[in-house]
Amino acid sequence: MQQRSNPQVQKLIKSKVSLAPMAGITDYVLRSLVRKYSKEALLTTEMISSEFLAQNVQTEITKLDENHHPIVYQICGHKPHLMKYSSEYLSQFADMIDINMGCPVNKVVKGQDGCALMKNPQLAADLVKAVKEGTDKPVSVKFRLGYTQDDMNFVEFGQQMQEAGAEFITIHARTRSQFYAGKADWSKIKQLKENVDIPVFANGDITSIETAIEAIEQSKADGVAIGRGVLGDPTLIHRVAHYFKTGEKLPPPNILQKLDMMKLHLDEEIKLRGEKIAIKFFRKFYPYYIAGIRNASKIRGVLVVEEDYNKILEYIDYIRQENKETDKILLS
Repeated sequence: MQQRSNPQVQKLIKSKVSLAPMAGITDYVLRSLVRKYSKEALLTTEMISSEFLAQNVQTEITKLDENHHPIVYQICGHKPHLMKYSSEYLSQFADMIDINMGCPVNKVVKGQDGCALMKNPQLAADLVKAVKEGTDKPVSVKFRLGYTQDDMNFVEFGQQMQEAGAEFITIHARTRSQFYAGKADWSKIKQLKENVDIPVFANGDITSIETAIEAIEQSKADGVAIGRGVLGDPTLIHRVAHYFKTGEKLPPPNILQKLDMMKLHLDEEIKLRGEKIAIKFFRKFYPYYIAGIRNASKIRGVLVVEEDYNKILEYIDYIRQENKETDKILLS
């Protein structure tokens, strides 16, 4: 199908790679780290509840640096008037507004938000229309293959969202019932690409340059959205975008480089949240940064309960000393 051209969208996705939204993960700090390495990739905020935003305009979740552009602000909800309000407010920050129609978490779908919208295409279409009324920025949607394996309505759903006014789609190649289990079925995305004429990005299990290549080959998508793959490696999006542009495969960071990234990530979270809160918040990131090192499980067990910043630095130095001889060994 001939692709409908929106110059704004084409400019935003020209790198062919985006940072996928992850609740509690793609905060201001992680977005800044990804942008440090990738100047052109499309960033996405964590999911922002339209209900929350209506009551909390002053919120850290909207924090933005000028170099974060191009950036998508993702909203979720099921009430058109609140979604319209959210898009009106966030337009001052965003280059595009995305509607979450794929979150599989129980508390989200029980509230009729996220992937629950795939069971109510009419409401989903009404939300797209409401968001478009509230913004002059492009509007995109992110959804899954379907709610269950027996109800994969992603092709029809995508067509309905396009008809309602969506100008860009990101699709996670799993159903809601799968959550993140099994393997993303990128080949299914090809069916969507053949039946819509707006750009489509493939999402799910893209953790390396090689998996990005495979996802594009199987899906025929216009690009890839990378989520969990950036955990422990904020350079991945840049390396994938660089490959798409030049055909050159840049090496992943080695152990010592990853330790430097980990410390920078932690320090920036402390600047944002304060030391006590940030140290606890950061515990989820340790396993990704130290994967592949000697005694990773034992060290992870210590780090995730440590609350003293100086002791954390001592552990980082210990890891660095123990792994110095692997300085030139690249982790994939």
